[in-house]
Amino acid sequence: MKMLITGGAGFIGCNFVHHMIENYDHEIVVFDKLTYAANSEYLSDVKDKIEFIKGDITNAEDVKKALKDCDMVVNFAAETHVDRSIEDPGVFVKTDVIGTCNLLDYVRKYDIERYLQISTDEVYGSIENGSFTEENCIDPSSPYSASKAGADVLVKAYYKTYQAPVLITRSSNNFGPYQYPEKLIPLFITNAMQDKTLPVYGDGQNIRDWIYAPDNCRGIYTALMKGKLGEVYNIGGGNEKNNLEITHMILDILKKPKSLIKFVDDRLGHDRRYSLDSTKLNKLGWKPKWKFEDALRETVQWYQENPSLFM
Repeated sequence: MKMLITGGAGFIGCNFVHHMIENYDHEIVVFDKLTYAANSEYLSDVKDKIEFIKGDITNAEDVKKALKDCDMVVNFAAETHVDRSIEDPGVFVKTDVIGTCNLLDYVRKYDIERYLQISTDEVYGSIENGSFTEENCIDPSSPYSASKAGADVLVKAYYKTYQAPVLITRSSNNFGPYQYPEKLIPLFITNAMQDKTLPVYGDGQNIRDWIYAPDNCRGIYTALMKGKLGEVYNIGGGNEKNNLEITHMILDILKKPKSLIKFVDDRLGHDRRYSLDSTKLNKLGWKPKWKFEDALRETVQWYQENPSLFM
C-alpha cells in the first residue's frame, strides 16, 4: 500500500512517519510545505526509506501530483498554534479548510481507499465535568479550533454527499520529540534549559489531557486500518493535568528553580478544561502504553540531546 502523509515533516506527522517505517512496510510519500514548524531534518534518519515532495495542500496542482498512485492519505498538514490564529485567522482558514478541500477533491478523483483527517479535541470546546465522546456537538473557541472544526465538517459532508472513504481522529494535547517550541511543553523545556522565564497564562489552572505523540500515532494507525468509514475516533491519553502542574514537573526534571515561572495575562478565549472519552477506539484494540511521567522525561531528554534543532 502506498500512503501519502501530508505534513509529514511537522511534529506529529514526522512521529507518524517514524512509526510507520519502524513497524510496517507501506510505501511512504511525505508531502510538506516546510513552514517554520516543520523541518526535513526530522526525517534525516529515514530519508532513504521515503519519498519526499515539497508542496502546499492549498495548491491544487501540488496536491494532484502528490496524491497520484497513492492508496491512502493521512492529513496532518495544518496551522495549529492558537496564539498565531488569534493574530491572523485567515491563514488558518486557508490551510486547514481550503487545503483539506483540495485533498478531498483529489481523494474522490483518484479513488483513494482511505483518507484520515487528523483533528483535535479543541473542536469540542471546554467541558467542566465528564469527557467528550464522538457524539458531542463541536463548539470551538479559537480561530484555530474553528478552522479545524470547519475541516471536520467538510470531511463529514464529503462522506454524506460523495461517499468519500474518510475518517477523523481527534486527539488530546500531544507532546514528545520534534515539537516546535511554541506549545507549552517544548517551550517551557527549552526556556528552562536556557534559564529563561516560563510564561504561564492566567492562574495556571487550565486543564489538558496529555498524550505522548508515539501513543497517538499508534491510535491513528488503528483508526485508519480498523475504523469504520465516516466515523470519528477520539484519542485521549488519560493524563489530565493543569498547566502549573506541568510547569513544576518540567522544572523538577531539569532541576531548575520555580522562580523562572512568570504568570502572564490569560489568552483570549482560553478553554478551561479538555477531556476525551476514547472508548470507541479502545474497542478497536488501542490503549496508550506510556506513563505520562516517563514520557515527559523522555521528551526532556530528547530536547537536551538535540538543542541545535531549536535553539
